Amino acid sequence: MTSYRNVVLFVLLAAAWGSAFMAIKAGLAYFPPVLFAAVRYDVAGVLMLAYAAYATERWRPRTGDEWRLVLVGGALMIAGYHAFLFVGETETTSAVAAIVVSLSPILTTGFARVLLPSERLTPVGIAGLLLGLVGVAILSLGKPHPEGLVTPGFVGKLLVLAAAVSFALGSVLTRRIDADLPIETMEAWSMVLGALMMHAVSLARPAESLAAVEWTPEGIAALAYLSLVASALGFLVYFDLLARLGPIEINLVSYVAPVFAALSGWLFLDERVTLATVVGFLVIFAGFCLVKRRALARELPRLRAALSPGR
Repeated sequence: MTSYRNVVLFVLLAAAWGSAFMAIKAGLAYFPPVLFAAVRYDVAGVLMLAYAAYATERWRPRTGDEWRLVLVGGALMIAGYHAFLFVGETETTSAVAAIVVSLSPILTTGFARVLLPSERLTPVGIAGLLLGLVGVAILSLGKPHPEGLVTPGFVGKLLVLAAAVSFALGSVLTRRIDADLPIETMEAWSMVLGALMMHAVSLARPAESLAAVEWTPEGIAALAYLSLVASALGFLVYFDLLARLGPIEINLVSYVAPVFAALSGWLFLDERVTLATVVGFLVIFAGFCLVKRRALARELPRLRAALSPGR
C-alpha cells in the first residue's frame, strides 16, 4: 500500500510542478512578471509559515547562521529563480521552460564540486555537465532565425537558464551554512523574504505596477493555482516524499514535470512541442544520468523495492 501511495504522490507532485509552468505562462497575460511571482509567494509564504508553526517546534530562525540560511534561500532559490523564470517565460513555452529548469540538479552537482571541499567532479561527471548544457543549447537554438541568435525567444531561454543557475547555486550555498533549521521553516521564511525581494525588484522595473494588473477570473485562477497547488500543497507533498524516498528520487521529479508542462501547455495554451524540445530534453536527462550515475546505482535497488507491487 505504501509503494502505491508513493507512486501516486510522486506523479501528483510532478503534475503540480509541471503544470505550474503552464499556469505561469497563462497568468503572464494579466500580471507583470516579477510582480506576479512576488504576489504568488506572498500567499504561499504566509501559508507555509503557518504550516511551519503547526508542524515544527522551530517556526522561526533564531541564530545568525539560521537567518543567513533563509536569506540565501530567499535571495537565490526564491527571488532569483522565480524572477528570472517568470520574465523568461514571457518569451518561451511552458515545456521548454520546464526542460531548461530540469538542468538544475546537474548544475547543483557542478557547483557542489567547486564550492564544497568534500566533493569533486570526475571526468564522467564533467561529461554529464557538458551534456546537460548541450541539451540547453539544442533547446535554445532550434531552427536558424533570420534575425540571428539574439531573438526574444533565445533571450527568454537564457533567462530561464539563469533561473536554473540561481536555484542550483542557492542549493549549494545553503549546504555550506551550518544551521540546524527544519526544512519547513527554512522554506517558509525563504518564501517570505524572497517575496519581499521580488516586490523591491518589481518596483524598480518601470513597466511593472499594480495598475498594470488585470484582475480577470483567468488571472486570479492562475495565481491561486500557483500559490495553493504548486507552492503550498506541492511543498507539503515534497516534504513527505523527501522523507520517504530521499533526495535522489525526488530529483527525478524534474524529469517527469516537463511531460506535464508540455501536456498542460498543449491542452490549455495550444503550445506545440518541437523536435528540438524533445531532443534537448533527452540530452539533458542523459547528462543527469551521467552526473548522478553512482547515486542512481546505489538507490535503484531500494527504489525498485519501494515501488514494487505488494509491499
